[in-house]
Order: sequence, then structure tokens, then C-alpha cells
Amino acid sequence: MALIMIGFGFLALGISFLLLTKQSTSIASVQDFSTVPVQVDFPAPELNLTTLGGDPVSLSDYLGKVVLVNLWATWCPPCREEMPTLQAFYEKYKSDGFVLIAINQGETLPQVNPFVTEFKLTFPIWLDTGSEAGRVFETMNLPSSYVIDRTGRVRLMWIGGISKKNLEKYVPDVIKE
Repeated sequence: MALIMIGFGFLALGISFLLLTKQSTSIASVQDFSTVPVQVDFPAPELNLTTLGGDPVSLSDYLGKVVLVNLWATWCPPCREEMPTLQAFYEKYKSDGFVLIAINQGETLPQVNPFVTEFKLTFPIWLDTGSEAGRVFETMNLPSSYVIDRTGRVRLMWIGGISKKNLEKYVPDVIKE
């Protein structure tokens, strides 16, 4: 009887070990997950919208700079999550001819302004109440981001949230060109 009890004890320990190992692996993979950009090469679309102040703006106004266009909304959890990372990256590289343009999809100024204040965003924010940017970039997924080089070509595309690690791994090479 004692041998059977010892056998069940070892079996229980083995199962516990396997479950703990499997759980820690899945936790690690979730923590390490971040969206990797796709390398693309197509002309930046023509896009004319307005700033938070109501001024007309166009993507073509930024020819000669590296532009990260980020499509987002205040209700989008991954959008909220990535904003501090985007703000820090913008602050680090803005003196190198880099600009980040956050284009809000489908919301109004009274919806967007508290978000901008909450996250202390200093990069340009454009309003797109008709979600035109989603149409010209051919996506309705939020967040979505596109890196446009100095010549006006889209070079990188993210569908999903952006991590600091992947921003630092992929975007500085485009900035240095």
C-alpha cells in the first residue's frame, strides 16, 4: 500500500511540474509578444485631413521627413497601450527629421481632446471623422501604423500594437537613410 501511495505522490508531482512548466511558457510567450512590421514598398496615399485646431493638413506636407502614421481611436485598448511608447519614440527622434502623425479614426474633437491631455501627446494629431485614412491605407484594423520614408514611400506596416523593442529595431534604419 505504501508503494502505491508513493507512486501516486510521484505521479502528482510530475503532473504538477508539467502544468507549471506549460503555464510559465504561455505566460512568457504572452509577455514577449509584440507585432512585427511587414516590409512594404508603395507610394504613400494622398490624404488631406484637419488638425485638432481645425487647420487643413496633408501627408504630402511632410515629404522630406520620415513619417510614422498611426491610425487609432480612444476606445481601442491596444491604441491606449502603445501611446506612451509612441510619445517617447517621437521625443527621441523628432530632431532627426522624424514625425509621428496620429490619425484618430471616426471620433470628434470633444472625444479626442481628453485622450490627448491624458497621455500628454505632443506629436501632430489629425481628426478623421469619416475614417478616410483607413480606406486609403486599406485597413479598418486599429491600431495600424505605417512608416513613410523621406521620398514618400511606405516602407513598414504594422497591424496591431507597436512595442518599443520593434520601433527601435526597425524605424531608426529608415530615419538614417
